[in-house]
Amino acid sequence: MTARAPVRVMIVEDSLVVRELLTHIVARDPRFEVVSAVPSAEDALAEIPRVQPDVISMDIRLPGMDGLEATARIMADHPTPIVVIADAVEDASLRISMNALRAGALTVVEKPAGPANASYERLADTICTQLYIMSSVPVIRRRNIGAPADTRPPPRPAATGAFERLDFLALAASTGGPPALAKVISALPSDFPAPVFVVQHMGAAFMEGFAKWLGGLSAMPVTLGEDGVAAQPGQVYVAPGDSHMMVRSTGVIRISRDPPLGGQRPSANMLFGALAEAAPTRTVAALLTGMGEDGAQGLSRLVQGGAHTIAEHASTAVVNGMPGAAVRLRAARDILPLDLIGPRIMQLAGKGRT
Repeated sequence: MTARAPVRVMIVEDSLVVRELLTHIVARDPRFEVVSAVPSAEDALAEIPRVQPDVISMDIRLPGMDGLEATARIMADHPTPIVVIADAVEDASLRISMNALRAGALTVVEKPAGPANASYERLADTICTQLYIMSSVPVIRRRNIGAPADTRPPPRPAATGAFERLDFLALAASTGGPPALAKVISALPSDFPAPVFVVQHMGAAFMEGFAKWLGGLSAMPVTLGEDGVAAQPGQVYVAPGDSHMMVRSTGVIRISRDPPLGGQRPSANMLFGALAEAAPTRTVAALLTGMGEDGAQGLSRLVQGGAHTIAEHASTAVVNGMPGAAVRLRAARDILPLDLIGPRIMQLAGKGRT
């Protein structure tokens, strides 16, 4: 078997110190070749046609054109996988980072401090892992998230009406998830008749900012889930960083630091599995874009228990790993493009056309 050629990495970072640090982190990994390290988005746009990177490490707070505009320009003119490197504790950076994901970036990871910092090696490993994985994700010229990528007619929903009693809605996603979740949740009204539970695979440091960003796009309030809280209809609860979120039949949230399941914490399988035990006939669950297979087994348990389950169609999933695994397990009653998932949930809640 022929060995894979080194992944060609471009680093975009205005701070010379951080740029050199990122160059060192990437260059010491034999899987990579740093083909360019530039201080501005303008320099990156000029260099991309020449160096043709396989993946781009993108800073967000840049002089001149910021990382959001740079991402949009790159995805329009030179589609390339982009990993956003962001300061997790700064609200402005987080908002730009989340919007960069909507513009086509694939994931966001935390910016490392110096080698003396206790988290340095962990963050360095995360950066390299994400760059390597995302370098293989096929990207296309900027498309509106949710618009089918092919010309086939979208699948029709299963011919089932509203639930008599919808008590719980659960959503899960990984790579490409923030804009997909925003699309679905923004389709739901402030008087949605059930609480909404969200699992998004993302670094723990970003989860509070992610919840705030999602809340700015939703008619419903969005908060991090808290242990022992009774979930209320018309509110969105996001699994907190590096913690599992589950729900009891009474609607009381349980937060757990149990070991990762399938390498994930929070785990979609944990959330879906808890609802499969607690209230499957009163649950709608949707598994959106993401790498890996987290959520597929849990969705299978839900559908076997009588839940209404949905998987995002491959035509709109940024990565079809998680929903594709659910489809293979026959765990999804509906397989729908992203634009149709929110309206379908409204039908099932008795608030849309059937």
